[in-house]
Amino acid sequence: MTASTETGNVTGTKDKDYDLIWFTEACLDNALRLETYIQDAEREGDSDVTDLFRRAQADSRKGAEQAKKLLARRLSG
Repeated sequence: MTASTETGNVTGTKDKDYDLIWFTEACLDNALRLETYIQDAEREGDSDVTDLFRRAQADSRKGAEQAKKLLARRLSG
C-alpha cells in the first residue's frame, strides 16, 4: 500500500476527513502560536509586525471556524 492509495485503511478515517481534521487543528494551533508572536512584537513596539501577525491570526481563526462548521455538518449527517 502506498500513500496514494491510503483511504482510511490504516487510520479508520478517510483521507479527506483526516485532512479536514488536521487542517482545523493546524489553524487553531497557528492562532495560538501567533498570539505569542503578537505579544513579542508588541513588547518591542513594532506595530507593523504586530498588525501582520494579527491579520494572520484572524485568517487562521477564520479557516478554523469554516473547517469546524464543515466538520460538524459532515459528522452529524
